[in-house]
Amino acid sequence: MDQEQPHRATILRRARVRAQRVRTALVLALPALAVVLTDVSLRGARILHFPAKYVGSYLAAVLESCLLWALLLACASARRGHLRQLAAAFFVALATVVVGSQLYFYRQYATYLNLDATVFGASMGESVLAQLAADHQNFAFSVAPPCVVALALVWLARRTVRARRITTRRLIGLTPFALALVLTLPCSYRALQGSTPDVLYLHAMGGLAKTALGLVPDPHMRPMRRTPPTLPKLRARPAAPRNVLFILSESLRADVGCSEHSASCPTMPRVNGIVPHRLPLTQMRANATTTAIELAVLWSGLEPNAGREALHSAPVWFDFAHAAGWDTAYWTSHHMLFANSLLWVQDLPLRFFASATTLDAHADVDVGADDGKLAAQIEQQLPALTEPFFALAQFGNTHTPYLVDPDDSPFQPSLASRAPEDNEAHRNYYKNAVYRQDKAIAKLIAFVRAQPFGARTVIVFTSDHGEQFREHDQLGHTCSVFDVELHVPAWLDAPEKTLTPDEQAALVSHANEPTFHTDLAVTVLDLLGLAEAPELAPFRARMPGRSLLRPLALPPILALTNCAGVWGCAFENWGVMRGWRKVHAREWDTRWLCHDVLRDPRETSPLAQDDPECAPLVLEANRLFGGLPGRQRR
Repeated sequence: MDQEQPHRATILRRARVRAQRVRTALVLALPALAVVLTDVSLRGARILHFPAKYVGSYLAAVLESCLLWALLLACASARRGHLRQLAAAFFVALATVVVGSQLYFYRQYATYLNLDATVFGASMGESVLAQLAADHQNFAFSVAPPCVVALALVWLARRTVRARRITTRRLIGLTPFALALVLTLPCSYRALQGSTPDVLYLHAMGGLAKTALGLVPDPHMRPMRRTPPTLPKLRARPAAPRNVLFILSESLRADVGCSEHSASCPTMPRVNGIVPHRLPLTQMRANATTTAIELAVLWSGLEPNAGREALHSAPVWFDFAHAAGWDTAYWTSHHMLFANSLLWVQDLPLRFFASATTLDAHADVDVGADDGKLAAQIEQQLPALTEPFFALAQFGNTHTPYLVDPDDSPFQPSLASRAPEDNEAHRNYYKNAVYRQDKAIAKLIAFVRAQPFGARTVIVFTSDHGEQFREHDQLGHTCSVFDVELHVPAWLDAPEKTLTPDEQAALVSHANEPTFHTDLAVTVLDLLGLAEAPELAPFRARMPGRSLLRPLALPPILALTNCAGVWGCAFENWGVMRGWRKVHAREWDTRWLCHDVLRDPRETSPLAQDDPECAPLVLEANRLFGGLPGRQRR
């Protein structure tokens, strides 16, 4: 019996040690487990359908996540000493930022922040910070749970792991190497994103650091200075004497813009009332949902996939008009420091130019200067233009985070919060911004019509693109070419004798037919009397659009993309469209989506890819873009 007692004690001691090791391992594995469970709760269906290749990459990311967080948590679980406090603070801060940021991003865009999106956002750092500030409550809501969980894990680890001081020092010495490894290890971050969200985030930060240090080239496309050819003197032959004022809004969906006059237009009542006889184009669509790309499409008439050199060397409306002797002006409330946009417009041949900082030195980089100030500036300078003139007025306060008048916001409840649970209130906030902008645009139109030149001025109105409110799990624009982002309001208001009967009849016939901004680009040239100028034949040959002042032939297949030579994309998305039929995909889509937007305007019921009208579009999309988004740059 005396010999059995020590033996039994040894067995019990060894059992306690083994149990302690198991508890330690379980506790140290909890951070990675929490990350995986969070990921599964957000995109479990996607993970379930990962091909074998991505299952492997995901398991590797889980192992990487487990090793990193276990090391950091072990450092934070020391029994005593100052280092454990620093380690705990670092663990909590890193977990809060990494996991919280991914939660916030996923709630907006239905995908995680990755290297592409990080480099893209870094080029607009001031804009990103401004949007976070505007949506700080939602961001705080996203980071709070990870912070609480991280604090709880530190508390649990200190009662379970209790690493010795010498062990803690060794582990802390390993921490910089572990972090460097996680920041630089490759992972699956495009297309299906076959990695855990924390690994995606840290990989993105490492890639951003390498880009900032010049170790790798910056892949993000930005506008550069245009190099158009010198045009010969042109002779304009408009079908009737007229001026052209093009009014371009920002982020207006077709359902808020009221293309057609109606008894009630809640979001734009003043414009609706002041142009009752406008000629609507109710099925107008942009060719991209990014402002910079769509300006290039509208102004040049080229498709968005024309290539960087082509988009920067093509003449635009102002070049053509100036060569034909028309006076020109461009006024915008947009901020030209946004991604160096000034480079794109600085050489335009203009009598007058104004941008956000012209109107307000402290203008916000996202919403720009007050649209009311823009209208006032135009009213001051427009009468000084010599007829015939071509002028463009670009209003921008309906760009996220939206500028509203808190004392005149009829759509309630209205919240700036971008949280999913506040989606409808946020949509109302957007509508209130449209309602506010309506006042400025209506004031400008009323001014124009009251001037002597008003009776000779055709007004063209549209928006650069639409806006999504999670109809397809995303918020805002640029991440897809679904119709909520493409379908925009459009109309022409033409006083008597500024259009010929044939031109007016053609416009009326196109009112409810599918039309595109590439068509509007050529229509403006026709209004200027330059659509058939022989000197412009080489340029017109590259424009797929059709003048809406004339009967339309069979619509061509048009490219749709937010990844273009004037502007890069955070997440690849593209497609093609002909008439009512569209084929498109986002970076995380596993197949082409085909929709008939006439029969299925919400695009909720994709057609089969072998549908007789879908199959040719799938072939063309593969030809133009080389396949589905995200597959070429794994």
